[in-house]
Amino acid sequence: MIQHLRLKNFKCFESVAIPMANLTLLTGLNGMGKSSVIQSLLVLRQSFQQGLLPGRGLALNGELVNLGTTQAVLYENAREDQIEITLESTQPKAKAEFVLNYVMNSDVMTIHSHTVTGDFFQDTLFTDHFQYIQAERVGPRVTFPVSEYHVRQHRQLGSHGEYTSYFLEVFGRELIVLSALRHEREPSDRLLDQVSAWLGEISPGIAIHLSPYANMDVVNLEYSYATSIGRSGHYRASSVGFGLTYTLPIVVALLAAKPGAVLLLENPEAHLHPQGQVRMGELIARTAQAGVQIILETHSDHILNGIRVAVRQQRCAPERVAIHYFSRTEKNGRAQSVLESPVMDKDGRIDHWPAGFFDEWEKSLENLF
Repeated sequence: MIQHLRLKNFKCFESVAIPMANLTLLTGLNGMGKSSVIQSLLVLRQSFQQGLLPGRGLALNGELVNLGTTQAVLYENAREDQIEITLESTQPKAKAEFVLNYVMNSDVMTIHSHTVTGDFFQDTLFTDHFQYIQAERVGPRVTFPVSEYHVRQHRQLGSHGEYTSYFLEVFGRELIVLSALRHEREPSDRLLDQVSAWLGEISPGIAIHLSPYANMDVVNLEYSYATSIGRSGHYRASSVGFGLTYTLPIVVALLAAKPGAVLLLENPEAHLHPQGQVRMGELIARTAQAGVQIILETHSDHILNGIRVAVRQQRCAPERVAIHYFSRTEKNGRAQSVLESPVMDKDGRIDHWPAGFFDEWEKSLENLF
């Protein structure tokens, strides 16, 4: 598990140390640094996949993330032209520290020095037991792409979730490994059945149907609904609510995960009704309790409350949850990102609520009253 992340002169951070847990929730106003935390991890994985780590450099642009040139990555008011990224992990204990040189107009930062201890690159951040599902996902389509390389060889859903339908076609008959995630109303442990059951929290009675077209390298995704006399006909994904298909990669990433996996999830609440957001928060917390590490960026108090409910119901231990709220202040005429970390207890209560931390409901009520 990733235990600590330290960044120096990286994007909006002059210097920050971020403790990680099984479930690390990142929140705050827009442009405060949440995405930068996730990008720092993605750029390490991306650089390793391109063969640049440990000793050559950092690839700022690639399949996972595109950060532009070094000018966009170096902290604006940096006192020196170097960036530092330090990552510590446990089980087994490992650490890596990279000091990178700023090279003007380049999209690769060269290594000034690096220290790697333990089997750092055996960590799941760098293996196939990893998924990154970004905020901008593939919405409803008539068909979805096929990739033997990404799906069969590396079990990846694609950062946009574009291979999710094909993933379910290939692995949907497998049994989920994490029995704690089994939906209470679904007797089958098959991945496809469990995904349908959890999607039913968003749209009751939903079922997924997949039709591969091998000669066209695409998969057709359709949905049906339970009725009083059986099931409805099949409806194309493009004819059904946007939220179902947009949420599908998140649900599949959670249910298909194995203990020790690392999931980076952005805005799982997108296009979901509040009830669905709360249940999504519960599922995320239960997955973290089952031994998966989840780094989650969210703007949803419903997601947070779903996690709190799971903790209150003893489905997730509070010590497995880390909450980080990012804001910004000014010091000596310079903008600086500020990190605050409220703590949750066993009853799902949070010890303090920084200004701006999911307090808009209270503010609105004050104005209404």
